[in-house]
Amino acid sequence: MSDVDVHVSLIGRHDLSGEIYRQLRQAIVESLLKPGDALPPTRELARRLAVSRTTVSVAYDRLWAEGFVTSRTGAGTFVAEHVPMTSPPGKESEYPTSLRPRPLWDGIRLPTMAFFRPAQFDFRTGLPDASLFPFQAWRRLIAEQLRADVVGKGIYGDPAGHAGLRQAIARHIAVSRGVLTSAEDVVITNGTQQALDVIARVLLAPGDTVAVEDPGYVPPVMLFRSLALAIEKVPVDHHGLVVERLSDVPRLVYVTPSHQYPLGMSMSLQRRLALLTWAEENNAAIVEDDYDSEFRFGGRPIEPLQTLDRSGRVIYVGSFSKTMLPTLRLGFILTPPSLRDAMHRAKYVTDWHTSLPNQAALARFIDDGEFARHIRKMRAVYEARHDLMRFILERDFSEMLEVIPSAAGLHLTALARSPYAEDLPAVIRRASEHGVEVHDLARIAGTSAAQGLMLGYGAIPTDRITEGLSLLRESFRG
Repeated sequence: MSDVDVHVSLIGRHDLSGEIYRQLRQAIVESLLKPGDALPPTRELARRLAVSRTTVSVAYDRLWAEGFVTSRTGAGTFVAEHVPMTSPPGKESEYPTSLRPRPLWDGIRLPTMAFFRPAQFDFRTGLPDASLFPFQAWRRLIAEQLRADVVGKGIYGDPAGHAGLRQAIARHIAVSRGVLTSAEDVVITNGTQQALDVIARVLLAPGDTVAVEDPGYVPPVMLFRSLALAIEKVPVDHHGLVVERLSDVPRLVYVTPSHQYPLGMSMSLQRRLALLTWAEENNAAIVEDDYDSEFRFGGRPIEPLQTLDRSGRVIYVGSFSKTMLPTLRLGFILTPPSLRDAMHRAKYVTDWHTSLPNQAALARFIDDGEFARHIRKMRAVYEARHDLMRFILERDFSEMLEVIPSAAGLHLTALARSPYAEDLPAVIRRASEHGVEVHDLARIAGTSAAQGLMLGYGAIPTDRITEGLSLLRESFRG
């Protein structure tokens, strides 16, 4: 049983008792008022509606007579336990509406089953190992930020983000990536996707062109199209984005140079320098998504585009979705000083600011050294999984798959050899029946030109990899 705040509107109505009866009856049959809910006392509802108590009592008596409510002396009036119910609220109206979304939205799929379905052998990409996250330390930091003396002030924050977190990020990326920036040029976002949204709002107008990698990360492409931007797809090879295939039309290029998504290679230094030259010659911007750069297992790290940039054209974005947890929705932009004020304003009009307790907790997590310790621990875990998976794939799947060399990130990509490429959907379906979940490269990349599998090792325990890949190999055999 619960008390509810009933809304009844009598504006412009004449039969007041009848209106109270009809609106309460409708709320009951549509399950807005549930069995056992207490209706307001007649005296209280009469006062709120500015009518006589008798007017309300007549409506209540009619509801009681028809079996919609019961009354108990000294206790009040309650919705009856057994009343006829219609469809729950929110059901699509049987009447047509004149409002229709833009056709663009019909072609965008929500990631409903992609991540929510449990898997016995989970090789899906984009998932870190949440079981190894330092929840105890994080809960302590969050609890500190949720104290009444911290959050009880009831004020909004700086759209650019928590000052302590901006400083912590500037220090962290200077040490870990050699990226030198000031805290003033850090903007906190709700992940990479919002970072791209803010950047596009600042730099681009409807009809402008954005260049993206092909194959590439699909959500940014959907975002850019929703902003009425044109897309130029640029192929990648084993050196990364093929710069000579860029036209002179794009005003912005979105790239993942540290660990190309979805194929996994790093952009060579020559290509990085060529891209910077192209941007300067064409007065364009570059968005560098430093995807998975924290998890590198071999080879000499190549300098980020941002550190090679001498003309202020690179906008560096990152997130904590893989290093921490995707559910935190925390990311950042390193903006050239010339765009700083506009970025702050764009973030403000988008959602004002990202959750302040999470920002403050992450600032402490970084400053206390917890973040660096967590990264070191996870890098060792992921490297062991990476090496084991690559060894098994090259040993047992050589006739079916060609593994693309990759020394970073949380997944390996393998191209399907003929004739297995044509049968991949069936292979993935059979694997799922065995409890093995993998991602179809063509589906993730949004193109049929790339046939293969993406195999993540972030979410699967190391001791389950061998058995999971054995079941996957059986799925190739039918």
